[in-house]
Amino acid sequence: MGNKHIETAYSIQDIIETALAEDIGSGDITTMAVVDRNANGSAEIVAKEDIVVAGILIAEAVFKTIDAKIEFKALAEDGDNVRKGAAITAVSGRISAILTGERVALNFLQRLSGIATLTSRFVNNVKGFKVKILDTRKTTPGLRILEKYAVRMGGGFNHRFGLCDAVLIKDNHIAAIGSIAEAVFRAREHAPKDMLIEVEAKNLDEVKEALIAGTDVIMLDNMKPSLMKQAVKIIGKAALIEASGGVNLKNIREIAKTGVDFISVGALTHSAMAVDISLEMTIP
Repeated sequence: MGNKHIETAYSIQDIIETALAEDIGSGDITTMAVVDRNANGSAEIVAKEDIVVAGILIAEAVFKTIDAKIEFKALAEDGDNVRKGAAITAVSGRISAILTGERVALNFLQRLSGIATLTSRFVNNVKGFKVKILDTRKTTPGLRILEKYAVRMGGGFNHRFGLCDAVLIKDNHIAAIGSIAEAVFRAREHAPKDMLIEVEAKNLDEVKEALIAGTDVIMLDNMKPSLMKQAVKIIGKAALIEASGGVNLKNIREIAKTGVDFISVGALTHSAMAVDISLEMTIP
C-alpha cells in the first residue's frame, strides 16, 4: 500500500524555519539578557519515559539553523526504543543558541516520538499476523510529511500522502455520483492506469457492488469484526482488504484475526500524546 515519494509544496527546512520564527519572533529576550553571547556549553536531550524515538535529524536541523557551528551528536537513531533516563543526543556550542532552539527542537522530538511510540504499540498488538498498520490523512496541517515519517519509525506504513497520489472513493463520492459502479468507472477513465482504485464499503451489499465494479482495494468502514469476517470471505483474493474506523489498542488484534490485509488507524497521528523529553545543560 506504501505510497511513492511525492514532491510537496514545502520542505522540511521551511517547516523548521516557520517554527523558529513563530517561537523567536523579534528575538529571545531572556537569553539575550541573561547569557553571554559567546559563552559555550553542552547539553543532553534525555528521554523521561520509555519511548520509540523519531525526529533526531529534525532536532539537529533546528539547532544548526540557529547556529551552524553547533555540534550535535546523536546517541540513538530514529526508530530505536529508548529507555527512561537515557540520553538521545548531545549538543554543544554557544549556550545562547542551545537555549534559543531548545523548545522548538523538543516540540518536534516530543510530537514525532509520541507518534512513533503509539504506532509501535499498535504494531506490537498485531504481532503474528500479516496485517500492516496504516496511517491516514488525519494529520496536523503543515506537518504531514514529518508525522507520516514518524509512523514509519514506529513500524507502521503510510497510506496515501495526499489527494493526488491515490484513488479512494468514499461515501460522499458515492452519494454525489449515485453508485459505486459509476464512481469506479469514472476513476478508471481518469486516474493513471497503474493507480489502485480503493472503495469504502459500509455493508456487505456495498462490498459486493465494489467487487463487481472491479475495485482493487475494499475498505471495510466501521464494521464490527463479525461482519468483517463475512466480508473477507466474500472478497477472498479478488481484492486487497483494509479495515478502518473505530480502531483502538483494545480491538485491533480482534480485527487482525478477521484476515484483512491492512488496518488504518487515524489515532496514530490525531490522538498521539507527546512524550516526555527534556534538554538538560551539562556544562555551565
